[in-house]
Amino acid sequence: MRLVPTILCGGVGSRLWPVSRDLHPKPFIRLADGQSLLQKAFLRGAVLPDVEEILTVTNRELFFKTKDEFGEVNQTQLPTSFILEPFGRNTSAAIAAASLHVSETYGADAVLLVLAADHLIADQAAFVDAVADAAVLAQQGNLVTFGIQPDAPETGYGYIEAEGSKVLRFVEKPSHEKAVEYLQSGRFLWNSGMFCFTAGSMLEAMEQYCPDILLTTRTCMAQARSVEGKGVKEIELDSGSFAKVPDNSIDYTVMEKSSKVAVVPCNIGWSDIGSWSALADLSAPDANGNRIDAQAFLHDVTNCYIHSDKRVIGAVGIDNLIIVDTPDALLVADKSRTQDVRHLYAKLKSQGHDAHKHHLTAHRPWGTYTVLEEDASFKIKRIEVKPGASLSLQMHHHRSEHWIVVSGMAKVVNGDTELFVRTNESTYIPAGHKHRLENPGMLSLVMIEVQSGEYFGEDDIVRFQDTYGRV
Repeated sequence: MRLVPTILCGGVGSRLWPVSRDLHPKPFIRLADGQSLLQKAFLRGAVLPDVEEILTVTNRELFFKTKDEFGEVNQTQLPTSFILEPFGRNTSAAIAAASLHVSETYGADAVLLVLAADHLIADQAAFVDAVADAAVLAQQGNLVTFGIQPDAPETGYGYIEAEGSKVLRFVEKPSHEKAVEYLQSGRFLWNSGMFCFTAGSMLEAMEQYCPDILLTTRTCMAQARSVEGKGVKEIELDSGSFAKVPDNSIDYTVMEKSSKVAVVPCNIGWSDIGSWSALADLSAPDANGNRIDAQAFLHDVTNCYIHSDKRVIGAVGIDNLIIVDTPDALLVADKSRTQDVRHLYAKLKSQGHDAHKHHLTAHRPWGTYTVLEEDASFKIKRIEVKPGASLSLQMHHHRSEHWIVVSGMAKVVNGDTELFVRTNESTYIPAGHKHRLENPGMLSLVMIEVQSGEYFGEDDIVRFQDTYGRV
């Protein structure tokens, strides 16, 4: 068997705002052990037998961030491929593209194991056994889904009615009364959103049930830009042709219609971490029922979850609250209403507020920058450049920049001059000057950038040369 774990890394995770945002979505949230949900998904697939590569379908804006996440945990240098979407088109398009890639690369009999990037599975051994059972069914021509044994009348999940491995029907998220009925019947499983099938079986099913999605995705893959090197392959989809792919879920287009659908019932410690309450439950409560992921000072506080990366949190006389603090946004919510956090995200997005899209710290292929302060006439950033990395050769029309190195050494192109700027030294970049920043050292380069001018948007960048193909 040739197995290709396929990670779908899309969506926003709006119920986990303000930590989850458009350009830092839920899969990148780090848990108490220091690993992100995305890294756990990678490792979950990487340790399985017969794995050829890890394939990931994600937004192209998240490629370098995803690549860095994998690099931290890919100790065996397992090959990785990325199908990069210009925007989301739901799971049918993602799975069609993945199946086409796997079929072309490894053959129609190769098995895809489709994993979500933002789920948590606590029992790896049980997961390995479930995958082995699913692979057998997949090689027999079945489209296999994983059904989770329910332990509560959960209304936030879809359900599968089954007899053994036979799927009788899929059911949308039920009312509480229906969920209780499903739990008591013993015939229903939670729909995990994980799948297993051969590339050929899925392509054949899509040809039958959603030929428009398959045809447009096939055209898009044929027109994609492909780059390969050092164990990493990038397949970047063209936005014009991808816009023609219909937007629909694989559950609706194929799984609910096919007569060849099977299910593997399993108890693997699965959770989709769909709210702050679910994330809070991963940590042990103290004697007062509080779960604290912060430097917090409490007086008469019970049954609360408090999260903060930096600032000290003080709380007095509160009960049953979720408090999540980030450098530019604070969430305070009743613990019983955490599903409604998505409404805050929707309001921020509809009003074009930056807090729905990105954090003050932004990730780039070369490192990170953090906005320290901003006003109408200036912006101050902390910039960190990875060893050996460089920014593009670029120019700004509307702003000048003053660079002060605080750690490491910078190699700088400033107009017609090339120079080295060491710790406690600086250089000034006038508006209209071509410039480039590079870290030639073995340690991270840290500098403070002071921008002055009339406009500070990231779109005021004219790139002339770029290591990362962004010209």
